[in-house]
Amino acid sequence: MGLFDKIRGEFIDIIEWTDSSNDTMVYRFERHGNEIKYGAKLTVRESQVAVFVNEGQIADVFQPGMYTIETQNVPILSTLKGWKYGFSSPFKAEVYFVNTRRFTDLKWGTKNPIMMRDKEFGMVRLRAFGTYEVRVKDAPTFLKEIVGTDDKFSTDEVAEQLRNILISKFTNLLGTAGIPVLDLAGNYDQLGKLLTDKIGPDFNEYGLNLTKILVENISLPPEVEAAIDKRTSMGVVGDLGKYAQFQAAESIPAAAANPGGTMGAAMGIGMGAAMGHQMANVFQPQQPGAAPAAPPPLPGGKSFFMAVNGQQQGPFDMGALSQRQQQGQLTRETLVWAQGMANWTPAGQVPDLAALFASAPPPLPPR
Repeated sequence: MGLFDKIRGEFIDIIEWTDSSNDTMVYRFERHGNEIKYGAKLTVRESQVAVFVNEGQIADVFQPGMYTIETQNVPILSTLKGWKYGFSSPFKAEVYFVNTRRFTDLKWGTKNPIMMRDKEFGMVRLRAFGTYEVRVKDAPTFLKEIVGTDDKFSTDEVAEQLRNILISKFTNLLGTAGIPVLDLAGNYDQLGKLLTDKIGPDFNEYGLNLTKILVENISLPPEVEAAIDKRTSMGVVGDLGKYAQFQAAESIPAAAANPGGTMGAAMGIGMGAAMGHQMANVFQPQQPGAAPAAPPPLPGGKSFFMAVNGQQQGPFDMGALSQRQQQGQLTRETLVWAQGMANWTPAGQVPDLAALFASAPPPLPPR
């Protein structure tokens, strides 16, 4: 500071601060040698608090108004200075102006995903962001705990610490609130209020008042969002029964557009026709009284060939063989053969046909 500034400083007797920024929380009034004259005028505007600091110790606090610096206006400072009978010469003290207005639109957001257990989707990872508002509630505490001797303290210098506290509490809140993932979007206001109440005491320790928290968005991982979109699409087109069938239906255009040539196109057309028929059956209501389609035959056992009068007949399944046994066309001596047998064998010696002859009497002995 030059000689002219020093001389000018000695004649200035008005202590005030006007803030032209949007983020300054504390400003230390600059004065040559920190000297304050007896009778100096102190102007504290609305949304401000002035704090006098003597040799590193907080003294008097002034609320909005205009003051004349005299002994009766600075009782704590007078005690610290030992002014029993007042003072008339300049004294040294630091004057801090603390901005008590609301600081809005402060950003918060999760750097890393938050793990959450959901009843419907299991373990999911969430990201969230929003804004919050704070104001200085206790100027002396804020100076002692956060500002220190900084001559111009802005919101950027404390935002990181406040953001860490907010995200930590937000993580705990999500884990205990029990709100399903699909219902989070409808409970942003509730989450903001719960979070404000939960974090308030932590901010009070710094002399700050957390006035509001806004949750702007809670996003899901891309794979979960894709699953939700699929489910929504299924709800629009109707009940397809199974999610896998819907995925197969969606793959038809991709298969038909396969650039693999005629074979790919033919496969795509064939798949499209088959799936189209199936989809038509799904969406077309069944006509009353219409008989259901006959199911295919159940897979049976072996089929056997019979030797009848020197001629091979068959193949016959077990049902047909049972009928021929009852009609006397199939006896224990009838030669039969099935795949896997080495030679033609009498039916009575084939274990697979033993049940057919269990209730039939053996042939009569020759007379």
